[in-house]
Amino acid sequence: MKNLFLLTFILFSVFNSKAQTIISGKVSDKAGQTLPGANIFIKSTYDGISSNTEGLFRFQTKKTGEQILVISMMGYDKQEHKIELTGKEIYFDIKLKEAYNQLNAVVITAGSFEASEERKSITLKPLDIVTTASAAGDIYGALRTLPGTQQVGEDGRLFVRGGESSETRTYIDGMLVQNPYGSKVPDIPSRGRFSPMLFTGTVFSTGGYSAEYGQAMSSALILKTEGLAPKTITGISLYSLGAGLNHTERWENSSLAASVNYFNLQPYFNLIKQKVKWDKAPESKDGSIIFRQKVGKNGLLKLFSSSSSSDLKLQYPNDTMSEGTMPIRIKNKNDYINTTYSTPLGTNTTLLAGSAWSYNNDFKDIGSDRLDETDKSFQARLSIHHNFTNRLKLKTGVELTSEKFKQDYYNHLDSKDYITGYNENITAGFAEAEYTPVNKLALSAGVRSEYSSILQKSNLMPRLSLGFKTSATGSISLAYGIFYQSPTASALRFTHQLSFEQANHYILNYQYVKDDRTFRVEAYYKDYLHLIRYTTENTPDPLAYNNQGHGYAKGIDIYFRDQKTIKHLDYWLTYSFIDSKRLYKDFTQLATPSFISDNNVNAVFKYFVPKLQSLIGLTYSYASGRPYFNPNSTDFMKDKTKSYNDVSMNLSYITSFFGNYTIVYCSVSNIFGFNNVYGYHYSTIADASGHFAQHEINPQAKRFAMIAVFISLEKKK
Repeated sequence: MKNLFLLTFILFSVFNSKAQTIISGKVSDKAGQTLPGANIFIKSTYDGISSNTEGLFRFQTKKTGEQILVISMMGYDKQEHKIELTGKEIYFDIKLKEAYNQLNAVVITAGSFEASEERKSITLKPLDIVTTASAAGDIYGALRTLPGTQQVGEDGRLFVRGGESSETRTYIDGMLVQNPYGSKVPDIPSRGRFSPMLFTGTVFSTGGYSAEYGQAMSSALILKTEGLAPKTITGISLYSLGAGLNHTERWENSSLAASVNYFNLQPYFNLIKQKVKWDKAPESKDGSIIFRQKVGKNGLLKLFSSSSSSDLKLQYPNDTMSEGTMPIRIKNKNDYINTTYSTPLGTNTTLLAGSAWSYNNDFKDIGSDRLDETDKSFQARLSIHHNFTNRLKLKTGVELTSEKFKQDYYNHLDSKDYITGYNENITAGFAEAEYTPVNKLALSAGVRSEYSSILQKSNLMPRLSLGFKTSATGSISLAYGIFYQSPTASALRFTHQLSFEQANHYILNYQYVKDDRTFRVEAYYKDYLHLIRYTTENTPDPLAYNNQGHGYAKGIDIYFRDQKTIKHLDYWLTYSFIDSKRLYKDFTQLATPSFISDNNVNAVFKYFVPKLQSLIGLTYSYASGRPYFNPNSTDFMKDKTKSYNDVSMNLSYITSFFGNYTIVYCSVSNIFGFNNVYGYHYSTIADASGHFAQHEINPQAKRFAMIAVFISLEKKK
């Protein structure tokens, strides 16, 4: 009997093994870059797998006969191949084509819904950014056309869902960028430091983001760089504001790219009159190096380094008098180095390691004051991603972030020197699992913990999200999370007797995607706790600071994008409503901050004219009036500016210059010349009648225009 059972078991095993077919292969894009994370599966079955970091895949199926093999990946066109399963191994070399301007917040992969970080977020490709009329090639400018953002024209940084700009953090390949913007000049918008063409994708999460990311109470901007450069090429950029040169060299297992740029706005200011008197127009120089090296069979080393410097001087309105100005000069030096390494550890595990170092120095002469501010930071990170099955994935990691800030303040009037600063080390660990129990349901649960050496406090941040597929085209998702952030330098340089600031996120989302049309509506509520309060801004008294502030933000964001209805036309429409109030900083009562517009509308249009080889872009932005403090009123933060309006336009013309691919680009902002008012400055001294004089905060010119020519010199074969 025992032998009969053994024989039966052996025969069953042999029969079963013969009935299985092995399917293997490699997934890459048209340029030959491997694509990790692509989903390969037999249609209408659970048989399948995701490609590893080298784009390789291998799985078994018991299915026989004619079947359909599906290959899908976010940002690429899905492929389907008819296959015959006979028990013999089948190998595929799959080339995926990138989907033009695809924006999917929720996608179906391997026949199941996934609620992972990128699929809850809005993803922009570099082409989306550079062709958005109002952005002028700036990453953050393009993001301000998406729902949940505010139009703070005098600042230029990202303000998301009731949060200050400091509550949105930028990451490159998972590593923190400490100073992503150029130096802040009073009432003049900053721009991002990095070109959008450096990145393969831009993921903008307006809340409820992954436990991988910390020290951001409101939003995470996740930038991803490419792997090996696809080819050797040289680029020349000629601007009405400056010039640039870049070169990329591609070898078999490595690539190196270098670029330099120079900008000087003085010739432009000579042509276009500015509201501010410039003693020295903004002048800047920057350069970058990008190195990629394939390590062994599947490893990849990435190195990104950038360096920039800028200098300017202007006459700024003096708030101590109703008329007159004071000189402001700002010199900036910024360096950033980002290094990452990824390699598979076996079939289903990937090791990711990285480090980032940054140095930023602002040397400021403001009237009789001189400030020398230096901010140095370093981050090291190690994480492991493991796929237990196609339905269960886990990522864990640890990181260390160190920051050293120093401000040297010197007053020429009293000849006194004041030095303030701090050193902070934050250690953190995180773990996050994604589980898909059934095809229509996905769960993500994570936790992050941090310890601050300067605050001598730790925190624990749970993150939860759930996604449910309601139909073939619709889905609902929910997200909850606790987010902590250390106080900013404005408080930490005077006192360390503080705690983390906190925000709790609650998000409900519905999305409908069909035939290159996307409709998305999202409601949210944010509860702010332990916000920093003080009696007077920049007071050196440590006892003036505490964590007794609080606030809230609630609203609804609507997004619609259509790339199908009209041939060659791509457009998106957004509307955001927000109700937000805070008791923080030196506020005397709960009130709406000055950067909040209750209603925001954006309409972005891009139309390609094949006969003219031209892309025309048009952007309209509207924001309702923002509150401001009026010392002549007894009501705190109740006065509002008039509404903001802007219509911007750009044109990209594709041509050839001596046989080289060339783009001629021009853009104009505020083509109708709306007189936008961002707020008001008031004199700090009242006149004889007790009235404080005011003047408007406006753009430095009603319009901004730019012309550029980009020439690509490709190596001839």
